[in-house]
Amino acid sequence: MVENSRLSIATLILDASWEVQLILLLLIAASVWSWKVIVDKLQDLQQTKEAADRFEDLFWSGKNLTELFHTFENSKSGGMAGIFVAGFREFVRLHKRTGLSSADVVDGASRAMRVALNRDLDQLEENLSFLATVGSTSPYIGLFGTVWGIMNSFSAIGATSNATLAMVAPGISEALVATAVGLFAAIPGVIFYNRFSNEIERLNNRYDIFLEEFSSILRRQSSYQEDELVEGEQGE
Repeated sequence: MVENSRLSIATLILDASWEVQLILLLLIAASVWSWKVIVDKLQDLQQTKEAADRFEDLFWSGKNLTELFHTFENSKSGGMAGIFVAGFREFVRLHKRTGLSSADVVDGASRAMRVALNRDLDQLEENLSFLATVGSTSPYIGLFGTVWGIMNSFSAIGATSNATLAMVAPGISEALVATAVGLFAAIPGVIFYNRFSNEIERLNNRYDIFLEEFSSILRRQSSYQEDELVEGEQGE
């Protein structure tokens, strides 16, 4: 009895049936990969938020938009800087075309920014579905291993006429380890999936606000240039 009470997790896993060991291996692999996704996503989101802070400081510092565009044009920046570059590039391109009203030019720039925004959010959401899958399925996979292990234990009880708790306890313990490992894999996945989803949603709102503000700036600039052109024609 004393010997059974000192069984380690490693011993329980090594003594389990190959079916339970396979399930445990799957859950451990899912947990390890989940933590890799979590660490990478923490770094990505932190870098994205810091880059957005730096760009907003530059944008609202009064720096010339053309100079700001040239600063980030060839840097392959994503996030807020990428949205700005996509919008300003499209604005300049459409503004050079004849026959387009200021509203058409600004709408084209807004669509380009929206595409850049969605592309950036898609990259941020990469692998989130894996965390959701691990968080929702790992407990059931662990439970399957537990049920299988308990079935083996009861089969052993039926094969002997003198069954005691000491005989079946190790088998049941092995089975319960599968549930514990399933929860160990699932809980971080659920916690960080919810956290990342919330942070990405907040970034999305932040990008949306910037997009609308920059569109308003482009709209005013385009209308001002259009008014100058009309005044020039009237003067002639």
